[in-house]
Amino acid sequence: MPCSLRLVALDSEDLAVISANLQDSLVRIGDMTYLPRSKRFALVASRFDWVSAAEGKNERCRTGLHFERVLKATCTGFDQKSKDLCLSLLSIAFMLKDAPAGHVILTFSGGAAVRLEVECLEAQVADLGPRWPARTCPEHKFEDAAESQAS
Repeated sequence: MPCSLRLVALDSEDLAVISANLQDSLVRIGDMTYLPRSKRFALVASRFDWVSAAEGKNERCRTGLHFERVLKATCTGFDQKSKDLCLSLLSIAFMLKDAPAGHVILTFSGGAAVRLEVECLEAQVADLGPRWPARTCPEHKFEDAAESQAS
């Protein structure tokens, strides 16, 4: 039985581990929220389990991610009113601005992104529930630069 994911990020290296584990997670726009009074941004995703995939088992599970000490959240590339629209998470990165403050960038496919202005980096991720078989294994096709130039 696979382990439940539980991680904390307090620096860029920690966040890179969270990003790798959440790559290709599906996030419904209605499952993301910014709570300004609590200075918290949270989302629930359908995480593709890359560790299980390496063992030949394609699975997804519900996973929660939240950031603390968030001063501002900005969205681009999607309509926040389209609550049922699903975005595919590509990466999460931290860019130091005025130590320890900075920006957390959640990059989704199709040019969508969320930028969080944070006092400092403080994130937690945890699996929330049961697993289910994934319909497909996400693929990332990279064209050789020489091939694309020849076309």
